[in-house]
Amino acid sequence: MLALGLGLQGCSFGPDEAAAQFDSVDGRLPEDTGAALTGVLEQAIALSGASGGVAGVWAPWAGSWTAASGTVSFDEGADKVTTDTPFRMGTITSEVTCTAVLKLADAGRLDLGDDIAEDVDWIPGLEGVTYEELCRHTSGIADYYPHLENVFVSNPERPWSENELVAAAMALPRTGEAGEQVRPSRTGVLLAGMGAKRVTGQSWNDLARGEVLGPLGMESTAIPAPTSVGSGVLGAYSAAVNPDGKLDCKIRYDDSRQSSSIGGSAAGATTTLGDLRRFSEAFATGSLLSESMAAKQWKTHPVGGDAPSWVEAGIGGQSYGPMRGDAGETAGALTAAFTDPESGLTVVVALNNSSPPPGFVREVAFALASIGSKAAPAEGRDAPIIELPWSLEQATAKMQESAPCADVAVETTLPAPAAAK
Repeated sequence: MLALGLGLQGCSFGPDEAAAQFDSVDGRLPEDTGAALTGVLEQAIALSGASGGVAGVWAPWAGSWTAASGTVSFDEGADKVTTDTPFRMGTITSEVTCTAVLKLADAGRLDLGDDIAEDVDWIPGLEGVTYEELCRHTSGIADYYPHLENVFVSNPERPWSENELVAAAMALPRTGEAGEQVRPSRTGVLLAGMGAKRVTGQSWNDLARGEVLGPLGMESTAIPAPTSVGSGVLGAYSAAVNPDGKLDCKIRYDDSRQSSSIGGSAAGATTTLGDLRRFSEAFATGSLLSESMAAKQWKTHPVGGDAPSWVEAGIGGQSYGPMRGDAGETAGALTAAFTDPESGLTVVVALNNSSPPPGFVREVAFALASIGSKAAPAEGRDAPIIELPWSLEQATAKMQESAPCADVAVETTLPAPAAAK
């Protein structure tokens, strides 16, 4: 039995059962496969300008590989990154928030078709937008992050209220009519989270712990307090962002001390490699949801635009060929997590420099998935056929193309927010 996959949807797994659903081999991937994976991680760190990174690949028919490289910061004498080093989850936090919303819908505490304006009734202009549209990223409400990115990067310790961030987005033009186009928006997820908190009376951490993190045994995942500035977490760096939105790669901001409120319920959580692996598997298979809700979540819509036809949007995440999940950022950090619900192939990677766009870390994950999908099976096991719509060569080429600061020497590292005063 290679995988139970989607047949197990509708069951709620504990941490051990969630990992066991794919009948995984307990052992390391072959040495040559591990060496190739390590090469991709080290190339990603160099291209992104990170001080370090962490990654894992789990191929149930063959074994697993986890690795860490570099240091947690550019500080002299900085600790080495380990596979237990916590890191920022970035916009994958949105997947947790939307999974909690889906579970509330499963329990009849809200309906995905409910108008968010009924629950977030203190913010004008939300009429006609539903929970599903917010989590499917078809709300038409602009993402606040690009508009404020230069402020976040240069002054990461500043605390933000959800109302401030939503107000900044509501002042921007809509990206389209509700329900029409898939346009990723942290604002939409913030609103869905605000609605869920209004319905339940719980904070994000309490809601997520009860609905998602607790059932999966994710003890190392939470949104830190807005006044906490990230001690003990993989550092965060970014090239300076000019007022015109262009990067100045010669200046590197140290965003390691930052408020989680920059992302909140859309991008503010911290996690670990093991925790994110558990969540990615549960998210892709819908194992925390009823069978009908999981089917609804993964009834995907074409993303459109310049995206390939094999990229489609579910509720809370996207499918890229057979892999489900997403890649994203927060100030100074890039993170990706994907799982194939049929074979169980899972990839997680985190880097501590957000100078490249989120597409960069997505291609890193694709390169890792390409190598992992071809791992030789363990004795007595058969390798599944996994048809990825990209090759290792294509993924690594796109990594190089989307690394804007790869060939630019850093001249100055500024300790934000002092540089912004």
